Amino acid sequence: MTPTPPVRHLWRNFWMLLKPFWASKEGKTKGLLLLVVVLALTAGSVYLQKVLNNWHNQFYNSIQSYDFPEFKSLLLTFCWLAAIWVLVGVHRTYFNQMLQIVWRRWLTQNRIVHWLENNNFYRLQLTDRQTDNPDQRIAEDINEFVGSTLSLSIGYLRELATLFTFLGVLWTLSKPSELTIGNTTFQLAQGYMVWAALAYAIFGTILTFWIGRPLVRLNFNQQRYEADFRFSLVRMRENAESIALYQGAQEEGGYLRSRFLQVVDNFYALMKRQKMLGFFTLGFNQTAVIFPVVLGAPLYFAKQITLGDLMQTLSAFGIVQGSMSILVDSYTDLARWKSVVDRLATFEQGLQHAEQLPRLEPEKAGVALQLQQVSISHPDGFSLMNDANWQLTAGDSLLIQGPSGCGKSTLLRTLAGLWPFASGKVTYPADSQSLFLSQKPYLPLGSLRQAMSYPLPEVSNAEAIKALQAVGLEKLAPRLDDVELWGQMLSLGEQQRVAFARILLVKPDVLFLDEATSALDEQSEAQLYRLLRAELPQTIMVSVGHRSTLHPFHEKKLLWQENGQWQFA
Repeated sequence: MTPTPPVRHLWRNFWMLLKPFWASKEGKTKGLLLLVVVLALTAGSVYLQKVLNNWHNQFYNSIQSYDFPEFKSLLLTFCWLAAIWVLVGVHRTYFNQMLQIVWRRWLTQNRIVHWLENNNFYRLQLTDRQTDNPDQRIAEDINEFVGSTLSLSIGYLRELATLFTFLGVLWTLSKPSELTIGNTTFQLAQGYMVWAALAYAIFGTILTFWIGRPLVRLNFNQQRYEADFRFSLVRMRENAESIALYQGAQEEGGYLRSRFLQVVDNFYALMKRQKMLGFFTLGFNQTAVIFPVVLGAPLYFAKQITLGDLMQTLSAFGIVQGSMSILVDSYTDLARWKSVVDRLATFEQGLQHAEQLPRLEPEKAGVALQLQQVSISHPDGFSLMNDANWQLTAGDSLLIQGPSGCGKSTLLRTLAGLWPFASGKVTYPADSQSLFLSQKPYLPLGSLRQAMSYPLPEVSNAEAIKALQAVGLEKLAPRLDDVELWGQMLSLGEQQRVAFARILLVKPDVLFLDEATSALDEQSEAQLYRLLRAELPQTIMVSVGHRSTLHPFHEKKLLWQENGQWQFA
C-alpha cells in the first residue's frame, strides 16, 4: 500500500504544485486577470449579502408595524437585489470555470512534457514504486486539484470577507441587555452573539477534525484502487486474444474481482467514516438554526428588540457562524483535496527522482557506433556487462546471442540512452538517425500510414504501398488511411512485417532489432533480412535473437560468456 505523505509536508507539496502556473507568463497575465475578476465578483456578492441583511431588518419591521406601502417598496427592492445577486453569481461561476480550464490546460501540458522529456515515463517505472497509474494522475488528479484548489481557496476567502463584514453587524446588534429566566437575571455583554458563534464554531471544528481525519487516507486509497481496477480492465482488453487462447477468462475474472473488491472494501470504510461525519455535521448545522433563536427570542419577548432586529440578528448570526464553521462544512472536500495533493506530489517527486538517475547519453561524433569501457548492471547492482569495447562501421551487422536474462535487451536500452544503470561512453556516427524495433512492435493509434512511418511524418501513397509490397503486406494497401486498432487487428507476424516496412520508410543509419522476427517463419525472416541488406547496404545493423538461422545475415557476433563477460567475434 502506498503511504500518504505526513500532514507537515502538505503546504510544501501544495506550493510545489501551485507555483509553476502562477510563475509562468500565462499565469501572470491571463490567469491573474481572471483571478482578479473572480475575486471582485466574490467581494461584490459579500457586499450584496450585507445589503440583503439590512433589507431583512427593514422588511420585518414593516410587517410588524403594518406599513403596507413600505412592504411593497421593499418587495420591489428585493427583486432588484435578487436580479443583481443572480447576475453576479452566474458570472462568478463562469469566470471561475474559465480560470479552471486555463490553469488545468497549462498544468496538464506542462506535466505531459515533463513526463515525456528524457524518457522520464520509462525511467519512472524502473525505480519508483509509489507512483502508481501516472495516466490517472495527469488525466484526473490535475483536474481535481485545480478545481478543488479554486473552490476551496476562493470559498475560504469569501467566508473570511463575509466574517469580517458581518462581525461588526452582529456585534452592533448584540447590545448589552438583561435576560431574566425564571428568578435568575443574566447580564449580556456587548457582542455576546459574536462570542456565542465563535464558541459554537470552535466546538464544531474540533469534533469535525477528530471524526474526519481518516478520510484523507481513505480518499487517497480510493483513488488508487479505482485507477488500478481501470488499468486492469484496459490491460485485459489489450491482451484479449492471448487471454482467450490461454482460456484464462476465469482466472482474469478472479483477478478483476479481487481488484474491484479493494475498491468496494475501501468504499465501505469511506462510507462508514462519512456517515459518522454526516451525523455530526448535519446535526451541528440543524442546531445552528435554532441556537441563535434560543439566545435572541427572550429579548424579543421582553420587548427589548423589534422583530426586524431579531430577524437581522438571526441572519447575521447564521452568516457569521457559517463562516466560522467553514472547516466543518468543507472537511470532506478538504480531505479529498489533500489526497489529490499527496498523489500529485508523489508523482512530481517521482519525476524529479527519474531525472536525477544517472544517464549514459550517447554522443554523435565520428563515423562508427562505438562502445568504450561500457559497464551495465541491474538496479540491484548485479553486473550484466563489464568494460565493453567494440565498434561497428557503415554496413556492419552484429548478432547478439545469449541465454534469457543475460542482458541482451538491456544492452540495447543502454545504446538507446534509456538504461540509467550504466557507465562508459557510447558514440554514434555524426548526424546519424537510429531506429529500435522490439519483439512486439508499437503501432500508435491512427491510420496504417501513420503506424508505418512512426515516429516521422506521414509518407506518400507511392512510398507506403511500395514498402507494404516489399514486406509481403500488399493486401493492406487499400486500407492505408483506415483508422483502426492495428495492434489488435493484425497478428504479431503482420505487426513485425509492418515494423520492417517502417525501416524501409525511415531509412535509419543505425538499426537495432530485438527479436524483431520472432513471430515469422524462417523463410520469411530470411527474406526480410535480405531485403534490408539490399535496400539499406550502409546501415549499421544490430540484432538480438536466439535462432541460428540469423547467423548468415551478420558478419559479427557478440556472445555472452558469464559474470558479465562477453566475447566479441
